[in-house]
Amino acid sequence: MKNIKFYCVTNKPVNFLNNPCYNLAWVGKNDSPPGYIKCNNGENIFYKEQYYSELTFHYWYWKNLLGSENSDDWIGFCQRRRYLVKENANQKIDINNINKNLLIEFKKEWHEFESLICNPIQILGAKKIKILKRGWKNILKDPSILFNEKKQNISFHFDMHHGYGNLDKAIMLLENEDRDDFEDYVKTNIKFNPHIMFVSKKEIIDKWFNSLFPWLERCEKKFGFENLKGYDMQRIYAYLAERYLSFWFKKYTHFKEQPWAFIEN
Repeated sequence: MKNIKFYCVTNKPVNFLNNPCYNLAWVGKNDSPPGYIKCNNGENIFYKEQYYSELTFHYWYWKNLLGSENSDDWIGFCQRRRYLVKENANQKIDINNINKNLLIEFKKEWHEFESLICNPIQILGAKKIKILKRGWKNILKDPSILFNEKKQNISFHFDMHHGYGNLDKAIMLLENEDRDDFEDYVKTNIKFNPHIMFVSKKEIIDKWFNSLFPWLERCEKKFGFENLKGYDMQRIYAYLAERYLSFWFKKYTHFKEQPWAFIEN
């Protein structure tokens, strides 16, 4: 087994973590608590935090810290309320027992894997009244969506919650080698691996960020910032990254899906 070096991104103090494998990374507007890694220095996008969420730190890490990491180390990213946990963590996890359930080691029997990503979430189950209210533009084009759950896919779900047609516009800005594959992925899947949390090694992490951030910069020219109103739209760049991560790690790495927990705090 080999320990994983985790970076936990937060905008509020985290007082319940006590594992040395976990490094706290600050994206809050207030001054950071002592010992937290700051991402408002060096090459950074801290001024975009309200739009990029935890990606604010991910970008800083890529530009300022990744180069100094050991190539053989396993590196992971989590966030204040969501953590990758051990496979035998079958109890309700909260701040009182999270430390004993945290994933901290990359097991020897996982040697064939190149990455860990979150267990997927399924996006089916919206009530028909909500589908009609938020997905009416899609239904006008294809009324069968209302009754065919296979068509209530990632693309439809994104249209409902983050602006009709926005995912399609973003896909057109991807590099050629991923454009058609990602479009097919979001139109044929009804679940995805959420939360922009993963574990991998330096080389793959660099490739991931080299694919992600230039794409998001192109998306900025399409969507901007000024008209991104409300939580569902303001953080569209983080939501795009979340769907893209689910696709990218499956296409480019030998991945393993891992349990995760949501912590009320």
